[in-house]
Amino acid sequence: MSVARVTEISATSQHSFDDAVKQGITRANESLRNVKSAWIKDSNVEVENGDVAGYRVNMEVTFVLDQ
Repeated sequence: MSVARVTEISATSQHSFDDAVKQGITRANESLRNVKSAWIKDSNVEVENGDVAGYRVNMEVTFVLDQ
């Protein structure tokens, strides 16, 4: 039997939502073992002087606990 846990993280990028997701997963893998999936709960942009300055995603990352 496996037991999983979910943790919520936010990640940002100056390039794209896709890059923000990749950076978030990369960072999650540095701290968590057995990362299995991520659900993107929310995405938004940061605006400065009328232009998009950054992309942010809030995601729930699922990982399996060690037995």
